[in-house]
Amino acid sequence: AMAQAALGEAGLHFDELNKLRVLEPEVAAQTAQLREECRAFVDKTAEFQKIVGSLIELVDQLAKAAESEKMKAIGARNLLKSIAKQREAQEQQLQALIAEKKMQLERYRIEYETLCKIEADQNEFIDQFIFQK
Repeated sequence: AMAQAALGEAGLHFDELNKLRVLEPEVAAQTAQLREECRAFVDKTAEFQKIVGSLIELVDQLAKAAESEKMKAIGARNLLKSIAKQREAQEQQLQALIAEKKMQLERYRIEYETLCKIEADQNEFIDQFIFQK
């Protein structure tokens, strides 16, 4: 025991297998336990990083999918706008055509009335001519 105390003062200790150690057995045990806890912590940290990595990848994929859908929606909206503009232009063309046809109809109506009047005048002239004979 005295030898052990003298060795202890010199910073040397015997472990449970009676091997000479620089560290006290208790400190050596705590160090080993700390090493195990650190290893476990490092493993958990690596696992956490892997999980976070997959999460970031998933979020990236979702963002790309959302961007793609957004572009599709913008394309569809632009297509609808251009179709609406085409329809509007067609409608204006048809309105112009209708106005043109109405004017043509009015000219034909006036021409018809004039021809009817000429026919009536000519019939009257013919009747007078026959009655004179």
